[in-house]
Amino acid sequence: MTKTKAVTIGDVAKNAGVSKSTVSQFLNKRYEYMSQSTREKIEKVIEEMNFQPNLFASNLKKQKTKLVGIIVANIRHVLSTEVIRVIEQRLQQEGIQVIICNADDDPVKEIAYIQMLAGRSVDGLIIFPTGTNHAEYSRLINHETPVVFMDRKIEGILVDTVLLDNEAASFLAVSTLVERGRTRIAMLTQPVYHHISPRIERIEGYKKALAFHNSNSDYDYPELLRSNSLSGLKEDLEQLFLSDEKPNGIIAGNDLVLKEVLSFLKEKGISIPNEVAVISIDDVSYADIYQPSLTTIAQPINEMGLKAAGIILSQIQGNHSNVPVVYRFSPELKLRDSC
Repeated sequence: MTKTKAVTIGDVAKNAGVSKSTVSQFLNKRYEYMSQSTREKIEKVIEEMNFQPNLFASNLKKQKTKLVGIIVANIRHVLSTEVIRVIEQRLQQEGIQVIICNADDDPVKEIAYIQMLAGRSVDGLIIFPTGTNHAEYSRLINHETPVVFMDRKIEGILVDTVLLDNEAASFLAVSTLVERGRTRIAMLTQPVYHHISPRIERIEGYKKALAFHNSNSDYDYPELLRSNSLSGLKEDLEQLFLSDEKPNGIIAGNDLVLKEVLSFLKEKGISIPNEVAVISIDDVSYADIYQPSLTTIAQPINEMGLKAAGIILSQIQGNHSNVPVVYRFSPELKLRDSC
């Protein structure tokens, strides 16, 4: 993606017919010696030019704050909480504290947190992006803000990104079920709107695996693949198990989906793994103690967290490559009793 030239204070000053120091005073709300007409003129130009004050750039002139902001799309995910713990521990070893913000899958909250952390003069950002704030992400890049994306890749945004090889994860899940004689494998995920990359990639890996293992081209993708809100997944499961050809294998697209699947199967008295085998992409803390114990596809959380921390430290210190890299980590099968 080609970087667009950011509008500067100098551009605003030129178009408003005032000095850069006057614009700076306006931005810092120092109006004591500024006429009302000058204030209105600057305000109008800022609006017309869609000028965004570069808080991070101004902070570069100040001493480092030893703060890094972490904005997580949804802190309910096991990956989010566990990888943040690893990142925090690594950054604290370097004397850096973290501020953790949960966007709760809300792009508006994400923007507010980005701007708030900029105002707090953090040295950099690690973002689990919600996926839709392209203009805000591009602004960070244009302003050369130290930033790392975690878990999700945003199309068209060139930034260092750390995430799982999601296609490999679902391919591994399907292959594991096929090896155990499961012939009708369903996959359930949360919605794929907002182009949330892990969900899209996991679905793609599922389709590729079924195509690889099944010569029958009539394999019923629409029937067996369901993407819905967490509250809507129960209805999808009802439909699948009312079918004449019930699934004998289920892949839960993430840890939150797994809870919905287990709740439904328990409510309906459906036996795991006798009637249906279950695999979750994302390991969970209760996998070993659940009965039967749960087969999962785990993410290498420690390695991923250390990589993200290492990248942001390198960027802050100014010795990181200017060429963004997407770091994909291999999934790990944790075979237990649910399949």
